Amino acid sequence: MGKGRLEAFSDGVIAIIITIMVLELKAPHKPHLSALRPLVPEFFSYVLSFVYVGIYWNNHHHLLHAARQVSGPVLWANMHLLFWLSLVPFTTNWMGESGLDAAPVAMYGLVLLLSAVAFRVLVKLLIRQDGSDSTLARAVGRDLKGTVSILLYVVGMLAVLIHPLVGFATYVVVAAIWFVPDRRIARRLEHEGAAGASES
Repeated sequence: MGKGRLEAFSDGVIAIIITIMVLELKAPHKPHLSALRPLVPEFFSYVLSFVYVGIYWNNHHHLLHAARQVSGPVLWANMHLLFWLSLVPFTTNWMGESGLDAAPVAMYGLVLLLSAVAFRVLVKLLIRQDGSDSTLARAVGRDLKGTVSILLYVVGMLAVLIHPLVGFATYVVVAAIWFVPDRRIARRLEHEGAAGASES
């Protein structure tokens, strides 16, 4: 089964997710800069979520570029990932409107955690389909970065018991880890492309 339709559908869903998030930002009714102060938590929540969705879009693109084909289980795993990502606007809005209160910040972390788990499931299924010697398998390797991220999400959810801002800051750290696009797959594709060219 070809990858193009899956990638196009996923791109469309991700674009809608970003659109929903920005539409949740409501302009103040008063024409003064001071009227923006209550919106600061909402704005920072939006920025963080925008970065996260961008990270997923970027890595999803590289992931499918490296995969040879997609199967039925891969399609469902991709839908599983999109389901959790589609909840990002809801938790972003709740977290921002609450002024970064503990329960919404923890729920936001839970959605990030389950999105990360869903992405890992998608990766595992693609590797199983393409084989342990595939470009994708060699590029991903042990996926230490993904494991650390999942652990940090759990830490962030628990950290809200200390203070919600500590949990929020933990999610910012994970985003910073991934902000520079994951080059493992791109490097592997470049390496194998160069090797193939030298052999020919």
